[in-house]
Amino acid sequence: MSISPNAIAFIGLCKDYCNAIEQSGSMEQRDFVKEMLRLLPRLYISASDLPDEPEDFDTEEVGIEEAMDEEYYNQICSRLSALMGEDDTFLEVFEQDMKYSDTPIGASISETLADLMQVVYNFFTTVREAPTELIPGVLLTMKGDFNHYWSQKLCNVMRPLNQIYYK
Repeated sequence: MSISPNAIAFIGLCKDYCNAIEQSGSMEQRDFVKEMLRLLPRLYISASDLPDEPEDFDTEEVGIEEAMDEEYYNQICSRLSALMGEDDTFLEVFEQDMKYSDTPIGASISETLADLMQVVYNFFTTVREAPTELIPGVLLTMKGDFNHYWSQKLCNVMRPLNQIYYK
């Protein structure tokens, strides 16, 4: 079973995103934001192009391993928070609780990017260690996660990053 060129590109973008987040401690804020504004839309488009349905009848969703532990997640989040500084907080308008609230709901760029890192890191680690025949199932699982969870997070964090870069 072959892996589509788009799937290969998506896997590469996931690796690039993980590398950029891991190297954020050695970057200036403006350079980091520019890199996120370059990677995040490409990651979104590439994930959007993954198939929603199995490409053949034998493909089923395959679980994505929890490779990122809490300590590493917290390190990433702290590093990003320090980098973003006073620009880290933004108003979240797509939060479910927002429709029941009279006050704005704040969100964190660092936490949102760390959440995305966790999803992408877990996926990339699973794909890297999976036998070739299981990769389409892992991609199918990732596409489902994208549709139901992390696509909105990715879109939400683009707005404050764009504001920071172009202010």
